[in-house]
Amino acid sequence: MSDKVKVVINGNKVLVNTGTRLSDLLDIEKPCGGKGTCGKCKVKVNEKEELACKYIINSNIQVETYKQSKIISETGIQSSGKLTENLCFALDIGTTTIALALVSIDEKRVVKVLTSTNPQRKFGADVITRIEHCQKNGVKDLHEILVTEINKMISQFNVNVEMMFVCANVTMLHTFFNVDCSSIGIAPYTPAFLEGKTVSAQTIGIKDVETIISLPSISSFVGADIVAGLNLIGMPEDDKFNLLIDLGTNAEVVLYSKTFGVATAAAAGPCFEGANISCGMSAINGAICAFKFDGDCVKFTTINDEIPIGICGTGLIDVISELVKKGIIDQTGYMEDDYVIYESVHLSAKDVRQFQLAKSAVYSAILALMKIANVSFENLSTLYLSGGFSAKINILSAINSGLIPKELGEKTVVLSNSSLQGAVKYACGNCGIQQFIDTIKYIDLSSNAYFSQQFMENMAFDVDCL
Repeated sequence: MSDKVKVVINGNKVLVNTGTRLSDLLDIEKPCGGKGTCGKCKVKVNEKEELACKYIINSNIQVETYKQSKIISETGIQSSGKLTENLCFALDIGTTTIALALVSIDEKRVVKVLTSTNPQRKFGADVITRIEHCQKNGVKDLHEILVTEINKMISQFNVNVEMMFVCANVTMLHTFFNVDCSSIGIAPYTPAFLEGKTVSAQTIGIKDVETIISLPSISSFVGADIVAGLNLIGMPEDDKFNLLIDLGTNAEVVLYSKTFGVATAAAAGPCFEGANISCGMSAINGAICAFKFDGDCVKFTTINDEIPIGICGTGLIDVISELVKKGIIDQTGYMEDDYVIYESVHLSAKDVRQFQLAKSAVYSAILALMKIANVSFENLSTLYLSGGFSAKINILSAINSGLIPKELGEKTVVLSNSSLQGAVKYACGNCGIQQFIDTIKYIDLSSNAYFSQQFMENMAFDVDCL
């Protein structure tokens, strides 16, 4: 039997076995899944800074944690607050944020929306780290912590409903339905299911709901959240194409017309969510979300106007764009020194490289799908940008930083949580999407020569377009 030692956490005493990992005692985010690479779980142990995910407790210690703010989420949905007789839920399970809408089916509108941080973040910031957790420990932890949080959200509505309509990426859907997602992380990356599911809510532990109905997915890496977005947007005009890009760890890209479409997932990495950026963070209080130069003066905005503590996705895109315009970052991405934005908040050369990898993956995926479908920029009707932070994105910064082609600037529309809005539309009876998504072909770009060529070329910044 292990010896017991005393751990004092922010003044609260606990007794634990020696050999316990400190992060197991803390409600703290580990975006890298506990690999010790992201540095986001720093705490003070006996006044010395340590990574909680790597610290093994072998003696009495004093621990101080840094303040962690809640993630801010905007759904883009107006709610009325008025109850009607025929109600249901629409649920969007994002990797970072969960959004739950109470929907009046009679009036085809949202009554109220709640959002919460996805508690699975304690196992890692992205789907890869959660798949790895499932491979090592099974799906039970991921399922139970998710369902517990969803039930807390449901309880705040104080209603019983017959149906809940659910959308999410394929990994999140597997964990929600208590299905092992390990196979998604191993070649040939085959999920246990892609089709929409209809199950009794009781069988997966969801309370105050009778039946769960999930939207279908397209492939392992283009899930029901993207299908919900397509359901929201609808079809383009005759002989025109729409482009939907959901910006996240895997930036899903769908190019489609009324008759067919192609889709892919560009491995952008967690750059836009801040997980591998030195001062990167989610969209929480104190995150720099907008940045620009006014002459030689720097102007930036933080979420809720709090003191800057890091940079979120929109802020990162702005900072890169402005530093390229100023020549501080050159065409190749070289930056001589770290650029300090505010006190300890800075951008490093390594951060610039991470951004280059991400933006080139997205930009090159757009071009590759256009080539495969034989579509020109003139044939494109609208580019829809979706994702956790897309509603706040500066389109000019996205162009100047090389994230999207300049030819699409005036055709770009940003969406706030297209997944939830699409699920609401689905719940209200607008659900004729299955026949359409059967015409969408998933394209694996990993072995596509044109994509590889474009990826190398688009790593550079196009200073001519500034």
